[in-house]
Amino acid sequence: MNVYQVPKNADTDTRVALMNLMMEQMNALGGPVTEEDLLKTIDVALTDHSGAEFFVAEHQGDIIGCAFFNIGISLEKGGRYIWLNDLYVKRDERQKGVAKRLLLKVLYWAEQEGLQGIELETGVNNAATKKLYNSLGFYDIISKRYGRTL
Repeated sequence: MNVYQVPKNADTDTRVALMNLMMEQMNALGGPVTEEDLLKTIDVALTDHSGAEFFVAEHQGDIIGCAFFNIGISLEKGGRYIWLNDLYVKRDERQKGVAKRLLLKVLYWAEQEGLQGIELETGVNNAATKKLYNSLGFYDIISKRYGRTL
């Protein structure tokens, strides 16, 4: 398995493979996202200076997992940090260490870039994901998240 950062100039095949993987996640979540909209979002994320990054896990030429995040700036953290939007692994590739390898790569990259931390959100009943995050030094932050579509 190879884990790497997707270059901003990724080719069309890579972008479509990302879209297919993330569409699988969106379908599982019941999101009303179309393939066209998802591909447009991936294109925006892969523009220079977007503040967004993709890391993928690839096995035998197939993308089997993805970490997608944005870099923000926090007064509380004293600088730049990662907001992990998505961490997704294909169903038939789970429980094989793919998510852990992705997170370790992201953490290493963040340290090399001088970032101050990483935050994310997960479901309250997702025991497997909580176990993974805790094993890598993540801790609970008690808060209530709000959102609004514009």
